[in-house]
Amino acid sequence: MPSNKLPATTKPTTAEPTGTPPSRTEPAIGETDAGPAVAGPCSGVLIKPGQNAQAVVNSQPAGSTVCFASGLHRISQTIRPKANMTIASSARAVLTGSVPLTGWAKSGTRWVNHGALPSAYGKAGQCEDNKANICSLREQVFLGGTHLTRVASLAGVKAGTFYADYAANAIYLGSNPAGKPVEMSKTATAIESNQPGVTVRGLTIEHFASPAQAGALVSGPNWTVKANEVRWNKSVGLMLVKANNTKVERNLVHHNGQLGVGQYNSLKANVTRNVITYNNTDGFWIADWESGGMKSTRSSGTVSANLIRSNKGVGFWADVADDGRVISSNKITGNAADGIRFEISRNGVIENNTITGNGFGTGRGSGTSLWDGGGINVNTSANVTVRNNTVSGNVNGVSIQSRTRGDGPWGRYLLRNVHVTGNTIGMTGGTQATGMVQNSGAEVPAGQLTFSANTYLLDKLAAQRFSKFGTKLTAIGWRSAGLDTAGSFSTS
Repeated sequence: MPSNKLPATTKPTTAEPTGTPPSRTEPAIGETDAGPAVAGPCSGVLIKPGQNAQAVVNSQPAGSTVCFASGLHRISQTIRPKANMTIASSARAVLTGSVPLTGWAKSGTRWVNHGALPSAYGKAGQCEDNKANICSLREQVFLGGTHLTRVASLAGVKAGTFYADYAANAIYLGSNPAGKPVEMSKTATAIESNQPGVTVRGLTIEHFASPAQAGALVSGPNWTVKANEVRWNKSVGLMLVKANNTKVERNLVHHNGQLGVGQYNSLKANVTRNVITYNNTDGFWIADWESGGMKSTRSSGTVSANLIRSNKGVGFWADVADDGRVISSNKITGNAADGIRFEISRNGVIENNTITGNGFGTGRGSGTSLWDGGGINVNTSANVTVRNNTVSGNVNGVSIQSRTRGDGPWGRYLLRNVHVTGNTIGMTGGTQATGMVQNSGAEVPAGQLTFSANTYLLDKLAAQRFSKFGTKLTAIGWRSAGLDTAGSFSTS
């Protein structure tokens, strides 16, 4: 590859956030190295299909192990483990929150079933389609194991879709259900408890009808959630709530309706070596709401060595008062919004990640400017180090945003002390850029944003692939503006 390198100058010295851990490299997990296949054995009291799982749990003391036998277990009551219990399976048990629907009748060009719906209830969340606004309605319908798309009216029903008429308590299908099982998600949550020390391992958890921002599997403190498959649930697949010191590892989390993994008010929780893919199946707002791979709020801990791919939203999003977050060694690719978004938070380290092909969503509010984000987006946050990442082929490279965001638990949210160093940033097509933008009233004092020793891969040196607060710059202009005087620029 021919190279056109501008001469480098001495690498500037930059301060890093207090307590920044040393850089470490760990390969992201492969898609076959997670889920029940790697769960290991389970030895304990057996739960057979058809038994009341919560009754069995109630009959056992804290610290005991219960093992789900092979087969389909219909969960009509949330399982609430006692302290230090293990809830597991070594036999590929499937826990489902759905109920079968039978007795379909032909109705014109559609098929109808009466009596299965709950009473009408309020909506929550923000939808990609904010006119029909149906994303947070909780029932999913599966025909022959295939997820059907909900539509907003009877007139919209066609093959592969369904409509729920709550007033008439009727579900309409556009595909013939003859000879195929039809399932509707009903139970809200599979497993949830605030008791500490629980292990959940080796389960497949599917078809739970949790409301927006709630999970099918909800972890408490000091839990270990390992080698499960969490799929095709209505809202969040796996949720951490007040789950300090919890470990989430080697899970397959895919095709959930809103978000793969959520973390709220959970300190020092580690999410490592999980495969988080194809989430937001049910139409939550892609560009700027809680949808996609993983989102964390008011929490801390490490998100490392995960594969976060092809989610309809942000790959990983730290938003609202995350503090001390390390995001390392993940492979984050093909997500519809930012690869990583670090927003109104502080004391973050984003390192050794491979971030490619993110941010090309075309829905409501999506765009291509630095205001719309990029491979890595640092938004109105303080004490953030972005280092040793490979960022290429995203809608933009690294976007640093200073917005007027009001006050948080530490006072005014401000963009301060951000260092971008040692990264490889590829920008070779479209309007891809790297740089900073700011709202009026959100000015950033000199010296607060540092780019140093990055490698920029460009289509040509004369391309304006950089931006400093609204001024577009070439590679030479970027350096002349005092940004990354130790960086290098290559063209192919």
